[in-house]
Amino acid sequence: MTQFKNKIKQFGRMVQQWCSPALFAVLAAAVIVGLLLFVPPLNGYADNGDFYRMMDAVGLYHRLGQPYHMVAYINPTYGIRQYFNENTAALFSSQPLFIRPAIWLNQLVFNRLVFDIRFQGIIYYVLFLGALYLVVRAVTRGRGLRQYVLAAVCVFVFADSSYTLYFNSLFGEAAMAVTGMAAVAALLLLARRETRPAWRRWLLLAIFLLSAGLLITVKQQNAPLALSYMVMALGLLPLLPRRKKLLAAGVLAALLITGGMTYKLITPEFQNINRYQTMTRGVLLMDKNPGKTLKEGKINPQFALLRQSVYYQSYQPVNTRGTVVQRDFVQRFDFVWVLRFYLTHLPAFGRILDLAAKDGQLTQVKAVSNYSAASGRTKQAQTHYFTGFSSFMGTFFPAKFAFYCLFVAVMMGLYAGGAYLGFRRHQAWPIMKLAVVTGLGSIIIGVMVISVVGDGDADLAKHLFMVAQSTDWLLILLLSDVTNQTLFREPEAAV
Repeated sequence: MTQFKNKIKQFGRMVQQWCSPALFAVLAAAVIVGLLLFVPPLNGYADNGDFYRMMDAVGLYHRLGQPYHMVAYINPTYGIRQYFNENTAALFSSQPLFIRPAIWLNQLVFNRLVFDIRFQGIIYYVLFLGALYLVVRAVTRGRGLRQYVLAAVCVFVFADSSYTLYFNSLFGEAAMAVTGMAAVAALLLLARRETRPAWRRWLLLAIFLLSAGLLITVKQQNAPLALSYMVMALGLLPLLPRRKKLLAAGVLAALLITGGMTYKLITPEFQNINRYQTMTRGVLLMDKNPGKTLKEGKINPQFALLRQSVYYQSYQPVNTRGTVVQRDFVQRFDFVWVLRFYLTHLPAFGRILDLAAKDGQLTQVKAVSNYSAASGRTKQAQTHYFTGFSSFMGTFFPAKFAFYCLFVAVMMGLYAGGAYLGFRRHQAWPIMKLAVVTGLGSIIIGVMVISVVGDGDADLAKHLFMVAQSTDWLLILLLSDVTNQTLFREPEAAV
């Protein structure tokens, strides 16, 4: 028995010598996620009707003669257009920057006419492993046993299949997952004492800007996130000498312009969809007297009959894109109108925010399958492989909006204390962490409010993707600081 323990200790010392916590996490995640994405049966997320937006933009189409499954099963292959693509992009998005390299790689090593969705998975898989490396580097210190435990926790959280299943799909959440990880990790690493070489600082700053910019522009609903990442970027100010404060101002301006541009490029079609569902799946859904509310807002109360309907519903009592609905209903209210309603009807606002809170940690999309038809699984079958963390959070994390507010307030209070001490000691690390925590907290609260005010409860779980990831980040940061005793002080440079 003693000899066995000695061998374990010897193996542990060898791992500590040759494998850092970050590399350990990458190797573990590479195996876990690789088995999910690339070993049969094929796993991912089936199309819920949203894929066409990206397919038109990048020149993919449903293969002729092949059954195309909606929701029930994953479609493993798509056709690649060999002629001029007459379709225009349905919306402005940075997501094609992730899809086109997958198509090029597919054409280089597999087939010029048929696109296998697993090549999309390869692109996100590589980016994810790089982002995970940065995450673990940002939250660990040295090579003690506790640091390897922290690395394992990061794998358990961020490699959860509810996140990585997106990689084998055309959903924008896959890009949001990797860029959200990389942006925060890059900021935290910028404040580390050992990040001294100028080229390394410039590289981390570039990673932050690129990741935040891509995340903000992946989906038009992400435009308001520019403000949250601006808050995080404010943490750069203590890191820079006075003459370089203009650099920080440039970073803030770049993020603001990116968010503003993304919002301005929302197409009229998507504005109409969001407006319609904001009312039918939000205001009218939560109001106990919807007809009276419409009349008070100078809208025909008969439109209360549209309560609970969605824009593209198969059977509608009226033509949602017709002149009457557009002129007399959709165009008669806007974001300010809806926000004013909720602020003057706080019980209704509370009900819909609690509805959002219930979906805040439900990261695994339940409405679509995780398998292809060739797997032999039943329609809309779900995988449970490596979903322990998301299942735990979805089951036990309090599903009340008030709790989310309390959680964010407590986290900001803890890190505000550390930032105050850091300011007095001229330490940049605690101040940067407060900026990051504040930005993440604003994402949690802001995304919930914007989602329900901007689109009601329609497709709510997917709209709240960044709520779950931001919550995960805050929990990881707190665990890291408690483990390393760095909540109220700046750590020494790691060896």
